[in-house]
Amino acid sequence: MDFAAARADASYLSDQRFFTRLAQVLAGLIIFGFLQWAVRGFVDPLRTPIWIHAHGIAMLGWLGAIVVQNSLAGSSDLALHRKLGWASLGLVLAIVLLGTYAGRMALAMHRVPPFFTDGYFLALTHIEVVIFALTVVTAIALRRQTQWHRRLMLAATVILMEPALGRLLPMPLLGQIGGGWLEAVLQVAFLGIVTRHDVKVLGRVHPATTAGMVLVVVVHGLIQVVARMPAVAAYAEAIARSSSGA
Repeated sequence: MDFAAARADASYLSDQRFFTRLAQVLAGLIIFGFLQWAVRGFVDPLRTPIWIHAHGIAMLGWLGAIVVQNSLAGSSDLALHRKLGWASLGLVLAIVLLGTYAGRMALAMHRVPPFFTDGYFLALTHIEVVIFALTVVTAIALRRQTQWHRRLMLAATVILMEPALGRLLPMPLLGQIGGGWLEAVLQVAFLGIVTRHDVKVLGRVHPATTAGMVLVVVVHGLIQVVARMPAVAAYAEAIARSSSGA
């Protein structure tokens, strides 16, 4: 039993550096997407509502956690890795609560980007964070299956890549449908880096990598479908008409 565990650990550590570097690149891309948006003058930090700052802090916390967790896994400090993993569930909950709240308040304060319908924006801000959280919970449930665990954690973070891509792409020209699917293509392409690694190391694409790519497509497809539902559109319009968030 111990010999088998040692072999599994050795196999896991042999390519952990790849996942650590990929997590660093992913975190850097997301941060860059938001930073360049601020540098270009599209946001005024002093006039930004406090809940947006709180949401941003929670997101930065998650990006920091995904990088640190991969680094700890590579250093074999699995005891601390597990402790931080359980603690990160608090960040996941914060991201869900703050993300959905920020989305609703953007509707109430009429801060929805003009190229989005209210229904689309409501679906976007709710579906992404909920599926992100479900993916993280699934990854934690499969924590003893290392190959599944680390790929699902990466896929969950790729789902959160969408808002950063939206700030890098010419969304006013692409619109919510074209822009949304282009974001999906880029997210799948990022996970495509993992498929190349899988083939090189495992001789095949790991099913968790495929699941992550499918999940990205499902998220975008679900957003498009839900946004068109009359009940969702009516609910989003009701929030927009409300003065409670003003």
